[in-house]
Amino acid sequence: MTPIVEMYRVSVRRGDTHVLHDVTLSIPQGHHTAILGPNGAGKTTLLKLITREIYPLHQPHTRVRLFGRERWNVWELRARFGVVSHELHRGYSDYTRGVDVVLSGFYWSIGTWPHQTFGAAHRRRAREIMRWFGIETLADKRFGEMSTGEQRRCLLARALVHDPEVLILDEPTNGLDLASRFRFLGLVRQLVQQGKTIVLVTHRVDEIIPEIRHVILLKQGQVMASGSKEEVLTAEHLSRLFDVPLTVVQANGYFQVVPAA
Repeated sequence: MTPIVEMYRVSVRRGDTHVLHDVTLSIPQGHHTAILGPNGAGKTTLLKLITREIYPLHQPHTRVRLFGRERWNVWELRARFGVVSHELHRGYSDYTRGVDVVLSGFYWSIGTWPHQTFGAAHRRRAREIMRWFGIETLADKRFGEMSTGEQRRCLLARALVHDPEVLILDEPTNGLDLASRFRFLGLVRQLVQQGKTIVLVTHRVDEIIPEIRHVILLKQGQVMASGSKEEVLTAEHLSRLFDVPLTVVQANGYFQVVPAA
């Protein structure tokens, strides 16, 4: 199958800083993938390249293909992705109603706006997916009055309201307590079982659900390692990635790190 993402020797600069430098990677369709790295590794920049919010430096050898194509109508491309991110979370007004958070997913906007039109089918779909996530009672509740877990489930519903092929999760459990984290990851696992492809962008090893088999390690704007979970999530690799001696433990399909003895 054509990969979701193919990047060859991609670089992004911010001022004099190389945020990404000579990155080459591939994310196959149907293969759930985690992009793991410390804060400042360039993970969010990589995500914005995928969603065409930014573009790489123009160099003769550089190539970025999404679903096998280099050129896209950006709205057609984004219809194939759903995104949940901590950055997106911060963008919503406290006064936005839950149903409007979900409806905004149809336009990839933050909140709804007067020029946007929503028919009966849009509203029916929004209510339907809120009911599936158990948040139908939040339809008329303001975003600022919800718990962080409720807000994050509204954003997950927003990401899925237009039924995208690929769900991109950028640090999706930041700010959630333990119970809310487990509940959110449980919903993600259900979505995997229903056929959604997951791309997880995170600095937390314990967010990598058992269904994710492909892991890319990103450090200082470069790919440090890429391969199967068992090959990549080793004490040697992760100690080098986070610059601290670590031991890797496994339980119930999850990996976790603890300080090395």
